Amino acid sequence: MTVQDVLEQYKDAIHERDIESFLSIYDPAVHIYDCWGKWECIGLASWQENVTEWFIGLKADGEILKVDFQDVVMEENAHLAFAHCAVTFAAHKEASGEKLRQMTNRFTFCLEKVKDTWLITHEHSSLPISMEDGKGMFGLR
Repeated sequence: MTVQDVLEQYKDAIHERDIESFLSIYDPAVHIYDCWGKWECIGLASWQENVTEWFIGLKADGEILKVDFQDVVMEENAHLAFAHCAVTFAAHKEASGEKLRQMTNRFTFCLEKVKDTWLITHEHSSLPISMEDGKGMFGLR
């Protein structure tokens, strides 16, 4: 599995709301800085709580997400890799395909090769913050 394969599995698992497939690309000791709710998630069990709530919520609302990576920059050697990019999440009604909303975040993924498989060991997503009101600035991209 290549780093690009990991990113493709990330997209596919979100679209399919497949918790098991999504979590399988993360190292058990993963450290996540996400935009939503918590300062950080340390370890797969903590990340699984967030992901499960997210995917179950999407399913309950009858929504699917289409994920698109833009401006991906990857660097890798035999054991470590990182990628940074913009990631757009577009929510659609599952039944009709109607687009409901979208947002784009900045992402950095750090990966380590474990037994010939790349696993995400650190993930950081962010949004610029308005200095006037302290809120995340959606829609800049």
